[in-house]
Amino acid sequence: MTNLSQSILDQDNLNLVLNNLKLGIIAHTPERIITVFNKEAEKITGYLKEEVIGKDCHTVFQAPFCGGKCSFCDGTPDFPFGAKEYPLSIVTKDGSARQLEMTVSAIISHDNVFKGVLASFRDVTESFNLSLKAENLSNFAGIIGKHKSMQDIFRQIRDVALYNYPVHVSGDTGTGKERVACAIHDISSYGSGAFVPVNCGAIPEGIVESELFGHVKGAFSGAVKERKGRFELAHKGTLFLDEVAELPLKTQVKLLRFLQEGAFEKVGGEKRVCVDVRIISASNKNLRDEVTAGRFREDLFYRLNVIPIHLPPLRQRKSDIPLLAALFLKQAEQESPNAVPQLADEALDIMLDYHWPGNVRELKNVIQFSVVRSRGSQILPSDLPMEIIRDKDVSFRFSDRPDPQDIIPAKGKLDIDSVKAAIKQTGGNKSKAARVLGVGRATLYRFIARNKEMKSYADQF
Repeated sequence: MTNLSQSILDQDNLNLVLNNLKLGIIAHTPERIITVFNKEAEKITGYLKEEVIGKDCHTVFQAPFCGGKCSFCDGTPDFPFGAKEYPLSIVTKDGSARQLEMTVSAIISHDNVFKGVLASFRDVTESFNLSLKAENLSNFAGIIGKHKSMQDIFRQIRDVALYNYPVHVSGDTGTGKERVACAIHDISSYGSGAFVPVNCGAIPEGIVESELFGHVKGAFSGAVKERKGRFELAHKGTLFLDEVAELPLKTQVKLLRFLQEGAFEKVGGEKRVCVDVRIISASNKNLRDEVTAGRFREDLFYRLNVIPIHLPPLRQRKSDIPLLAALFLKQAEQESPNAVPQLADEALDIMLDYHWPGNVRELKNVIQFSVVRSRGSQILPSDLPMEIIRDKDVSFRFSDRPDPQDIIPAKGKLDIDSVKAAIKQTGGNKSKAARVLGVGRATLYRFIARNKEMKSYADQF
């Protein structure tokens, strides 16, 4: 048999193996030119092999296949001799959203030269939907939370990503509004473009229009050349208008006109500029109240608030604190060459009692502070910031105590009936319920989180 014949047989055998795998397989060169695309990849993405082979993976799909996690956006891989695994949301050829589990590995030659990337992925959309239905999902698009309110937000992000309707994200400072905007961008058809955030409250009023819409040369003193604004920079991508309530009324008029017409004029210019931009806005203020007070245009409010998403404060989803704390500890471990201490139950109990005015951002700061301060293998109550310890009321006020005849005896192991009785007795106050049961608050939260029936019951209060 000739070498050519053997080569053809080897190629046929390889294709046979690849096409019978229950994993989607894509391989591309260092220049992102696709060389392998198997049957399962066709099934999952909706694209045919003939449509993608020989093309740049960033141009053949509606958005970069890896979204914001792409390792080749600048042409240089960030894992030349290793592999990466991560969950991923994509938009298929027909516009539907699919949730994948992705593994990407570097292709290295025998002489250690980087030759490209092999990506394998499987469709977990159905199991993802079942997890949402069962309210058992803890991580979606980089957002952490198992509380019922967060499961609802996961659904909203998944659903709204398929449509180019303006989204307004509301919530207290530090709840993660920009993280939600990034998630919508990543899994939408605009994920191939830039995500351009702008804090409207941080721009001086005199230059806010120039920052957003750009200016022409000579438009004002100091305008020595033409400049693009944030809208042009976000073309084919997403513009995130954070703290949009801080926009001056004059700028609100220009923003409203863009939302109506899809075009604007630069400061000092007469030429209309058309851009294709997805708009996501956010504010920690109630825009309806701002409209009533005359500080925000009512017509602009209705243009921006087409799809409202409200993020709950951390104090309303304290059952997510152990999950978030574990995430921030893991991040600290990745950033530090030293071993990172774990969170002691006593410290977690104190954190669960705290009211968290700074929300998730404050929690991350507390974990970082405690990691630096800790001198042992555990983060102890004494390692927490003083404001956290001061806030904890470690004493029982007489009015907080249940009547003696109503106290449920402490047990070695919690059971559903006693926990339900304690929660009902304390009106849903889990801190008091833990005291009644004679256990730490962290213990009670873990018991509730592990039991679906218990979680559903506790969420009623």
